Amino acid sequence: MPFRIYCAGGRCNMAFLDLFITSSIPVLKVLLVTGLGSYLALDRIGILGDDARKHLNNIIFFVFNPALVSSNLAKEITYESMVKMWFMPFNILITFVIGSILGLVIVRITKAPPHLQGLVIGCCAAGNLGNLLFIIIPTARKERTSTFGDADVCHENGMAYASLSLAIGAIYLWAYVYNIVRVSSSMFSRESSSSPSGGSWTEPLLSSSNSPQDRFENKPPVSVAAKMMKKLEILVEKMNLKRLFAPSTTAAIAGFVVGLVPQIRKLLIGDAAPLRVIQDTALFLGDGAIPAVTLIMGGNLIKGLKGSGIQKSVIIGVLAVRYVALPLTGIAVVKGALRFGLIHNDPLYLFVLLLQFSLPPAMNIGTITQLFGVGESECSVIMLWCYTLASLSLTLWSTVFLWLVS
Repeated sequence: MPFRIYCAGGRCNMAFLDLFITSSIPVLKVLLVTGLGSYLALDRIGILGDDARKHLNNIIFFVFNPALVSSNLAKEITYESMVKMWFMPFNILITFVIGSILGLVIVRITKAPPHLQGLVIGCCAAGNLGNLLFIIIPTARKERTSTFGDADVCHENGMAYASLSLAIGAIYLWAYVYNIVRVSSSMFSRESSSSPSGGSWTEPLLSSSNSPQDRFENKPPVSVAAKMMKKLEILVEKMNLKRLFAPSTTAAIAGFVVGLVPQIRKLLIGDAAPLRVIQDTALFLGDGAIPAVTLIMGGNLIKGLKGSGIQKSVIIGVLAVRYVALPLTGIAVVKGALRFGLIHNDPLYLFVLLLQFSLPPAMNIGTITQLFGVGESECSVIMLWCYTLASLSLTLWSTVFLWLVS
């Protein structure tokens, strides 16, 4: 029976307390590094100012993150592990789909301005699927609980799960969130250029109505297939393929190739591999990604303290989606998948699948808003609240998830 829970008197309370302590350790580690980043970003300290964060973010984007993704995928991903983890890409896709639907509901309820609609939907859809997992999983397996079994096996499997999660999350983020924020920000540019006062924010992000010219102009009937092909052509023309193949996405493809092609794997992976120095160098560079990203996250949160004009209802809506609706949905999805035999009953694997539904928004959303110059301050405020409350939410949900898979 999936998700078995055993309790016997006081041992139940002690077990829950042990799980709570186990869940709190990785979150506290994130908070400490985040707090250091916020301290370094203070004006009176001046070490991690705007320019420093921008340059460090570029290094992370082009060097650290690609090295982290490619090296861990190449090392941990094999044909056997991919067969074992085949459900994870679908699980992440489900988080994006459900998050987007709930985000659209939040947009409609709060009447968020069009230039922020893509940001709101993106924050609801895309979680921090890589960096936090690389912190949480290794820390959780070191604690007193024996939920995940042998520590070495747990670490090896956990790194494979986190690597695949980071790779798939990066592909979805740049293929979907980037474009939805781009469409939303283009409305800001269009409204600003057509109105001296900056526009009235009346055009919705997702509009199903046609223009008056299309409605009243007599045109010959067009087949459904032709309409679909036309829309697909427009979508391909508008999509920025350069961003779709961001460095992390390209690195993920390289990692899959190295890991899944035996001939290449033998050249790079293993103590006897002739080109193992390349893999070792990538692992060495990748180790810098997690602390650097966490420091920048703390520095960016300082901007959120200065506030913006974003509605409180929007912030509350994003928090409700990410920390209430999605985790509850995740329990139903993972439990259903286990019941129908779609996934194997591995506690660590189940824990990671559940955790993917309860993470705060991806920090790269802030990078995306910086690329378009729209919604930066609003994004900082959303991130401030999401990552501040993540300390409580992640601890509680991690405790529940550990309890369920024990």
